[in-house]
Amino acid sequence: MSLYDFEVTTIRGETKRMAEYEGKVMLIVNTASKCGFTPQYKGLQQLHEKYADQGLQVLGFPSNQFAGQEPDDEGTIERNCLLHHGVTFPLHAKTEVKGPNAHPLFRHLTSEARGFLGTKVIKWNFTKFLVDRRGRVVKRFAPNVAPEKIEPYIRKYLK
Repeated sequence: MSLYDFEVTTIRGETKRMAEYEGKVMLIVNTASKCGFTPQYKGLQQLHEKYADQGLQVLGFPSNQFAGQEPDDEGTIERNCLLHHGVTFPLHAKTEVKGPNAHPLFRHLTSEARGFLGTKVIKWNFTKFLVDRRGRVVKRFAPNVAPEKIEPYIRKYLK
């Protein structure tokens, strides 16, 4: 199964096919509004602004699975991300990213790009997956990796 076969739900409740991003480099991130890594939203937004016209698509997937750090509803999440972090890249409905109810997209991402010591499971908010223009998951970044540290990899895959 290809990454492009999955459907996701936007933060406004609309169904979106991942195939709509075919040909783009994607940075897919599980996010949370009340996490120590929440300031990374600004760095993700900067990447979006700098590289969107070259084919980068940043995609945020809020999740409440880590210490309840995303307790708000989708409308509140969207407003807070825009007002406090300037986020304009696409956000999605709250999504389970681990466990038996993990969204199929995240099951795919974690099976294609393993974490520290080969683990599949996402351990915390702001785990990032880089996908190339052909839909291949090429790199996984731990939550503590700041967005600006990912920039060289993004540039490589945008070429």
